Amino acid sequence: MTEELIELAKRVCKQKAEEQTVEVKAAHIDCPKRLYDTLSSFSNQDSGGVILFGIDEAAGFKTVGIYDAQDLQKKVTEQCQQMEPPVRAVFTLAGLDGCTICSAEIPAIDIAERPCYYRGAGRTKGAYIRVGDADLPMTDYELYSYEAFRKHLRDDERPVERASLGLLDQDRLQQYILQKSIERPGFAQLAPEQAREMLNLTRNGVPTLAAVLHFCVYPQGYFPQLAITAIVVPGTEIGDTAADSARFIDNKRIEGTIPAMVEGALNFCKRNMRTRTIIEPETGIRSDRTEYPLDALREAILNALIHRDYSVYSEGTPVQIDFFTDRLEIHSPGGLYGRMNVEQLGIAKPDLRNPALAVMAEALTGAENRYSGIPTMRRAMREHGLPEPKFEDRRHEFVVTFYNGGTGQQDVSLLPERSRSAPEDLLGFCRTPRSRQEIADYLNVKTVFYAMKHYVEPLLQSGQLAMTIPEKPKSRNQRYVTAERTDG
Repeated sequence: MTEELIELAKRVCKQKAEEQTVEVKAAHIDCPKRLYDTLSSFSNQDSGGVILFGIDEAAGFKTVGIYDAQDLQKKVTEQCQQMEPPVRAVFTLAGLDGCTICSAEIPAIDIAERPCYYRGAGRTKGAYIRVGDADLPMTDYELYSYEAFRKHLRDDERPVERASLGLLDQDRLQQYILQKSIERPGFAQLAPEQAREMLNLTRNGVPTLAAVLHFCVYPQGYFPQLAITAIVVPGTEIGDTAADSARFIDNKRIEGTIPAMVEGALNFCKRNMRTRTIIEPETGIRSDRTEYPLDALREAILNALIHRDYSVYSEGTPVQIDFFTDRLEIHSPGGLYGRMNVEQLGIAKPDLRNPALAVMAEALTGAENRYSGIPTMRRAMREHGLPEPKFEDRRHEFVVTFYNGGTGQQDVSLLPERSRSAPEDLLGFCRTPRSRQEIADYLNVKTVFYAMKHYVEPLLQSGQLAMTIPEKPKSRNQRYVTAERTDG
């Protein structure tokens, strides 16, 4: 809508910065010649994007207008037709600062059709992805991930040619096959080699990756980096050191089968977690509480191992567990798979990247494989009195972050000085409308949740802060601005 276009343009000019979903172009002389990278990157992200014509970034985001509305739309459409699949832009015109500006909304294409790329450069060189306000060429892995989803490629079922049945734990293997035969009596009628094929343990007699990771005597003999590396950092960032200049308080490589790695990772976490003693004020009963709930950690570790990417592009990257003084991060190679996005986690049923491996893990580790992992993490953290875990789908990895906020509030003695700033400082900062993340960064608080609950919400309730879009409190475009005072 015209009003939305004007509001968007004003915000971009005021903040003097592009965004994940906004690109500005000066088109007061002619149509920009190369829009292919932006058309590709916006089409390849779930939110799509908007190209704003008539704002000059080189001139400090000044409104300069467009040279000719009709010709601009024609030439942009011609470039859209050079994409595969073709891009269908939606145009809007508006007046701003005495000039005409134009927006081209670029819709996201279905994941089954991605990547969208420029035909003239070809699929491998003409496909882009949006990272912040930049359009970057897709990596070989990113291209493969779309192909794997589209063609239903299963890396967990690929045969490991160097492996042999003789190097699998025969007792555990037979016990697993017996368990499945009891659950499905038809398996009992099959020859052993047929049963192994049906259970995705072998492909043409060769053990699959899933079988190696669950039953091999030493899986890392074939895949050295399909392991877990775990560290404890004496600070809040990698590179912080202790008084004796030690970079890590603890540092361990965790190997073995998936069940063994889950157990080893939990033991590492238990060893490095602080324990608080809680005394119930009414009963006087004492109880110990770990720094993080073990149920949440177990689910996160299981998810990292079961749902990570096992393709040749990431088999050289281990799962990483990072302990910091204020948080615990679990990094899993490969982003979210298929149509799933972060907002849908724990709500929608995801596409499984490794179905064969997940089924084996369900029997051998007790993993429920019922889409309950994310809700369990959230519930466990809430019952522990801690902030909700943070889920991030970063480029090439998925990260779960747990914050050790104690009783639901961070220990003020551990916070940097700026995070203890007076409300007046925040009100001064918000004289320019600010996003949730900008406020958290300014306060030097690691979680947006904490910044909103303990700083922003009280100021909103007192009327000292106001929302720029009050009718849509949860809008991703929401900004918070210092309210104008009327002394009367």
